[in-house]
Amino acid sequence: MLRSLLVVVAGLLPALLTAPTAAAAVAVDCDSPGVETFGPASVTGAIVGAVVHEGHAYVVERGPKPPVLADIDLATRKVVRSVTLPDGPAAGEAEGGWATAVSGGKIYVGTYPVPDLYSFDPATGEVKRLHSFGKNGGFVWSLTAAPDGTLYAGTYPDGKVWEYVPSTGAVRDFGVLAPGERYVRAVAADAGHVYAGLLDKAQLVSIDRASGAVTRLATGPTGVGAVAEHGDRVLAASGGTLIDIRKDGTDAKQPTLEAGSLDMLTVAADGTVYTTTRPDGAVYRYRPGDTTLTKIAEPPSPGDETRRLQLLDDNTLFGVSGSGGMWWLDLRTGKSEFVDLIEAGLPAGAERPQSMLLVPNRALYIGGHFSMEVRDLRTGAKRRFRLPGEPKDLVRRGNKIYAAMYPSGQILSIDIRTDQVRGLGYLGHDQQRPWDIEYDPLTDKLLVASAPLGAKLSGALSVVDPDTGKMDVYVDVIPGQSLMSLSVGLGVVYLGGDVLGGGGTPPVKTSASVAAFDLRTRKVRWQVDPVPNYRTFQDIKVHNGLLYGVYKRDSGVWIALDLATKKVVHQGKLSGYGELTVHRNKVFVSTFFGGGNAYELGATEKLLATGLGDEWYTNPQLHFEPGTWRAWALVGRNLARIRLNPACPPLTVPTTTG
Repeated sequence: MLRSLLVVVAGLLPALLTAPTAAAAVAVDCDSPGVETFGPASVTGAIVGAVVHEGHAYVVERGPKPPVLADIDLATRKVVRSVTLPDGPAAGEAEGGWATAVSGGKIYVGTYPVPDLYSFDPATGEVKRLHSFGKNGGFVWSLTAAPDGTLYAGTYPDGKVWEYVPSTGAVRDFGVLAPGERYVRAVAADAGHVYAGLLDKAQLVSIDRASGAVTRLATGPTGVGAVAEHGDRVLAASGGTLIDIRKDGTDAKQPTLEAGSLDMLTVAADGTVYTTTRPDGAVYRYRPGDTTLTKIAEPPSPGDETRRLQLLDDNTLFGVSGSGGMWWLDLRTGKSEFVDLIEAGLPAGAERPQSMLLVPNRALYIGGHFSMEVRDLRTGAKRRFRLPGEPKDLVRRGNKIYAAMYPSGQILSIDIRTDQVRGLGYLGHDQQRPWDIEYDPLTDKLLVASAPLGAKLSGALSVVDPDTGKMDVYVDVIPGQSLMSLSVGLGVVYLGGDVLGGGGTPPVKTSASVAAFDLRTRKVRWQVDPVPNYRTFQDIKVHNGLLYGVYKRDSGVWIALDLATKKVVHQGKLSGYGELTVHRNKVFVSTFFGGGNAYELGATEKLLATGLGDEWYTNPQLHFEPGTWRAWALVGRNLARIRLNPACPPLTVPTTTG
């Protein structure tokens, strides 16, 4: 988001000094092309699911539609073929597959946000869609094969484990494994049982494959994100804790990292556990009888997530990274080799961008999955560099851009002259979902609004020194709510709440609040609930004494709150929710749904453009060029510059443009 007040003021001056008469400006601008497109806004080689079979790795890209499954020869370290997973009859389109498994020589993939199951036969190249586990908006988070080839899938948002028999197509549902659970994030299976890791309830459970009986084996300090079984024991990752327990629930051990969390697990034949960690990506070892986890190697792909971890032989650990890479670690020397998947031949695809930021007359920065794409506005050249995660929001201060990263909660600085990336630190305090970041020129501080990860309610406002990285984190600043948005005023930051928090736990409030936080005293001045029973502010923006807000889950409702009286003075309905921006003394918003629309907000909403599409990963955004009515945005997944002059007739973007 282009938040800096200084940039806004600078952008107004050229218009004031050089603007022609209003009539001439409208006539010229309304007759000029309404939309220009510039190809995919962000391309990606990021992956989600990965599995190894007979000397080949099979990886699933995230973002492209339809999803791409690529076959990599581990001997040559090259992609030898790729296939797409065809769209099924259900509403929505798959965009990737977190869940992968091998059974009977075939590769199986569970997709999202349409939770379908596919098979790929390496021998024939045939792809089949086999079954759907739910409707659009669901995930197949995890997939495993039992020794007899039966598949078990863990799904969201129903919190279930499903059984699928490849030979017959028979499907069985084991039901919700814990009341209120939404995520079965990990599964493993042996001859008699399935072992499932629950994210919301932080439980490791065992399911009797014959009877369906569910037994809770252990509860961790946080959600269980990885599970493996070996012999008579089950291993599971719960934050920084490794749960090591017998399959009957006895002899539990829980060694814990000093910092960070466990990511992916694999178990050697002798019972040695190898694991990677977040957020650094280092490699640790745990042997039977150990009381601690031992670091054995620096990160093969620093700051990365691991999608698959597997021993290729007694001395070689193989990993596949979420950013789109694969690595080999020599366990004898601790040395590793890394290969970028795009360089190995993975077909890069257009993805749904996370964030955007305009540096006027210089460059446009577009945040993707584990990457930043930069368009030089002076030459048209493009470049791309890696980032450790997803930049949910961006802001500029001088020659630095600051990115708020998910899932680590890290704040990064990026030098616009060199592309050098530096970490300022992590928000901590369970704040792994930073939704909004702004720069306050009065205090010279970065301000971050965040939500917790998992079944927690309390978000935080973080005040970050951009020079030293010092962070003051104010957890539960709006009691019982997380934060989705903030807006900087004079010495005050205004906060927009969300009563649902990280999800998975009952809210304690019924209405989303707005609060004013004094940046000098570091205290909340006031808090109000503008509209009863509206639960989530997607975005807020203060302008000319009014606080504009767009609600999310009550999709499309917007308000303007008088900051002096704390009363709602304007209210309306948009096609959906999105992000607010102020430009040339007017308030604009771009929204999802209804074709993808842009509006001006005043006493009422005024439609300015439609047909932009619904392809943002986070909020739809607008980034205006100073002194003009042209804004950088998306049309479909293409980068576009669109005319949004409020004096012109509404613009309809042709469907062929996106």
